Amino acid sequence: MYRELVVPRYPSCVRPAHWIIAAIVILTSVSCGRNSTSPTGSGSLRIVFEGSTTRRSNLPASAIGCANAVGVTHIHPSWRNFDNFPLQAVPPDRYEITFTDMPVGSRVTFRVNDQNFCDENATGAVTRNVFANGVRLVQNTLTPGSGDEPGYALTISSTGAISQ
Repeated sequence: MYRELVVPRYPSCVRPAHWIIAAIVILTSVSCGRNSTSPTGSGSLRIVFEGSTTRRSNLPASAIGCANAVGVTHIHPSWRNFDNFPLQAVPPDRYEITFTDMPVGSRVTFRVNDQNFCDENATGAVTRNVFANGVRLVQNTLTPGSGDEPGYALTISSTGAISQ
């Protein structure tokens, strides 16, 4: 009436493979719960450009065409396909923008264009007075635009810390 439960017996040479497979499964499940060092998530990045919010009266005539083409002061961020985003003017001498989708742990680049820099760069690319989360940036990369244009490269940590 009762059947005996038959447990398959494997040869002794197969048993160590079972232990190895079990160890791999356990290690994999444990490591999946830990934080990875690879880039994950998004952070908040506040870009501030300290510059006059009105056109300089001493721009040379040769820079007027560039100044008109630049239009409003704007940024071209790599994590947004270098699209054009206007910076908010905070008169008399500051522009700013905050992004909440900044990739954490990944190197990104961006460029700021301002009409008052047209006598220094033919495209109005800004090369100084730019801050990221309160850190003064140095112009350290080139970005795509009308040819290669001066820009900035940085990485943001999960705490918002900036490294260049």
